[in-house]
Amino acid sequence: MEETGQIREHVLALMKRKDTIEKDIKELTEVLTQNGVGMDEPLVDAEGFPINSIDIYQVRHARHRIICLQNDHKSIMKQIEEGLQGYYSSSSQTSMITNTDPQTHDINIVMYKIPYAKVTIVTPGSPADNSGIQVEDLIVEFGSVNHTNFQSINDIAIVVQHSEGQQLNVKLKRGERYIGTTLIPKKWAGKGLLGCNVVPYNV
Repeated sequence: MEETGQIREHVLALMKRKDTIEKDIKELTEVLTQNGVGMDEPLVDAEGFPINSIDIYQVRHARHRIICLQNDHKSIMKQIEEGLQGYYSSSSQTSMITNTDPQTHDINIVMYKIPYAKVTIVTPGSPADNSGIQVEDLIVEFGSVNHTNFQSINDIAIVVQHSEGQQLNVKLKRGERYIGTTLIPKKWAGKGLLGCNVVPYNV
């Protein structure tokens, strides 16, 4: 039990670090948005002169930081995945995995319990479907987004945009159970990177 407790504390610390990274990425993305650019748009005109409406130094700095943070995010997500695997393999809670979704599991590590969004559509064969997410699931945590910092569905969209090809931890409430799953936003046969529709939810 002591080993399980240590793993739990380690995973929670990693999750807090992940939340900080995603918050920083969100803030840096807003800097780019304020300048009217993304990660790839040119900062000079056709003749090679700086575009007056863009703070080139600010944008270059933000882009560099985002790339560094995305690499950090990828690394820490791998550590969280390994930590969770260690937690469940060393804990008797493994026997509590009784639901029929192969990608989801009941969880006792729940930092937040208030849902803020609801899944209304899940397209078969999509990344969301493959992760075990179902229609009517309530979202408690999506990456770093929880009820304390959720403002709009765009918050989820930003996390998805900067996590393409990377594993995201998602906490759901299904009935009276809290369920954890991992979701990898990626291009697939359908539209978007998830293949599901999510709307705000008020308790």
